[in-house]
Amino acid sequence: MTLSLLGLLWVVVMVSAMVQGTVGIGFALIVAPVFAMVDPVYLPVTLLVLMLPLNAHVAWRERTAIDWRGTGWITLGRFLGTFAGLALLLALSVRQMEIAVGLFTILAALVALFAPPFMPRRTSTTSVGLFTGISETATGIGGPPLALLYQHAPGPRLRATVAACFLIGEVFSLIVLALGGRVGRDHLVAAALLIPAVILGSFLSRYAHAHIPAARLRLAVLLLSILGGLVLIA
Repeated sequence: MTLSLLGLLWVVVMVSAMVQGTVGIGFALIVAPVFAMVDPVYLPVTLLVLMLPLNAHVAWRERTAIDWRGTGWITLGRFLGTFAGLALLLALSVRQMEIAVGLFTILAALVALFAPPFMPRRTSTTSVGLFTGISETATGIGGPPLALLYQHAPGPRLRATVAACFLIGEVFSLIVLALGGRVGRDHLVAAALLIPAVILGSFLSRYAHAHIPAARLRLAVLLLSILGGLVLIA
C-alpha cells in the first residue's frame, strides 16, 4: 500500500466513522465500495476489524439507550446467517465479489430509502439479523437493514442498538472467518494502519451529531452509496 493510497483510505475511513457515529449507519456503505475498487482482498476482514472500535465506542457512549431485547433476537439471526455468509464468500471470485459488494450496497441503500415504516417484532428482528449475518460476513455491509428496524426510534436508541448488534456480530463473523482460513496478516496490517482514522472519526461524531442535521446526512450517505455501488459494478 503506497503512502498516497494510505492517505486516501485514511480520509475515507475517518469521514465514514464520523458519519456512522452521527446517524447510526454509513461506515460500510462508504468504505466497502472503496476497498473493493482498491483491492477486494481487504473485504470483509479489514472492514470488520475497523468497525470493532467504532461500534464499541458508540455502544458504550449511549449504552443506556440500547434495546437489549431486540439485540438478542437480531444476534440469534446473525449467528445463523454468518455461516451462510462464509459459504457465499468462499464461492465468489474477485470479480464476483466486486459485483456482490456493489449490488449489496445499492440494495441496502434502496431498502433504507424506500421501505415503509414498521414496528420491530421478533420475526422481523430475527430475519434482519439473518440477512445481516449473510451480507456482512460476505461483503462487510449490513447496516441499513438494522437501521431500518429502528428508523423511527430516538437517535440514541438507533445508534446504540445498531452499534451493539454490530459489535457482537462482527466478533462472531471474524471468529468464523478465521476458522475458515480467511483472516490473513495483510488484513490485520491494513486495519492497524487505519484504526487511528476510525478513532478520530468516532471522536468527531460526538460533535457532528449535535450540529449536522442527521436526516440530510443520512440521505446524502445513501445516495452516495448507490452511486458508489453503480461505479463498482461498471
